[in-house]
This record gives sequence, C-alpha cells and structure tokens, in this order.
Amino acid sequence: MRTTVTGIALAAAAAMLLTGCGSDDGAKGGGSAADRAGDKAPSSQSASPEAALEKGAHEVTLEVGGTGKVAVMYNAASSGFEEQSLPWTLAETVELTAAEQRVGYLVTAVPGTITAADGSLQQAPCVIKVDGKKVADNDAGKNPKGCKFTIKG
Repeated sequence: MRTTVTGIALAAAAAMLLTGCGSDDGAKGGGSAADRAGDKAPSSQSASPEAALEKGAHEVTLEVGGTGKVAVMYNAASSGFEEQSLPWTLAETVELTAAEQRVGYLVTAVPGTITAADGSLQQAPCVIKVDGKKVADNDAGKNPKGCKFTIKG
C-alpha cells in the first residue's frame, strides 16, 4: 500500500512539473521562458538593455598619495592587494547590474603605512572619485579605515 501511494505521489509531481514545461506560444514556435516573459513585459519597461547598462556605468578613480612603495588593497571593477609605487592611481569603469544599482556596489582603497613628515608612521592618504566627483577620502591618512564608498544607480 505504501509503495502504491508513493508511486502515485511521484507520478502526480512529475505531471505537475511537465505541465509547467510546456509551450503555449501557438504559432510563435517555442523560445525560452525568458523570451516568452519578454513578450509579456509591460510597456513601461521599454528602455533598451543598452540604456540600462549605460545608466549603471560609472567611472571610478582610486588614488593613493605619498612617496615610496606601499601595499594597497582595492576593489573597483577589479580587485587586488599589491605593492604599488606612490603616488598611485587606478581608473576603471564599473558597470552595475540592476540589483547593484538598487542596493549599491562597494568600492574601496585601503593603503598601507608610509612615513609622515614628522617621522611617524601613518596610513597613506587615499581618495575615491566617482564620475569625476570626490566621494571619499581618509582625511590625509588620519583615518586608518582607508577609503570606501557605495555606488548606487
């Protein structure tokens, strides 16, 4: 009896899955579910994918000042942790996905320490610019957390 009930339940589950996989396009002839969903998109979403990508593209510049060499950990379109000769600049285009445009995308620059004018060690100064506008700095190296900024839109 238990085997029969299990078999019927499996057959019913398979039938439900197969029903969802059929195509009701009629004369359109197949296509993926994503293609069919695109056919049913509301007219308010008529913007092209290129326009959406362009809206989500930002020019990001990371700068670390000072002299000598220092390790820099960074994240923009690419990421890394490398020793750099100062002053150091990285300019990249960051292209945000639709989700990143809503919730944000974190860009960071965390430089190592350099010798200050008074002989003490301090973090190298850093700056983040987005689309040419300064959006973050570490107060000329006085803030040990480095530079970070969340890009949206």
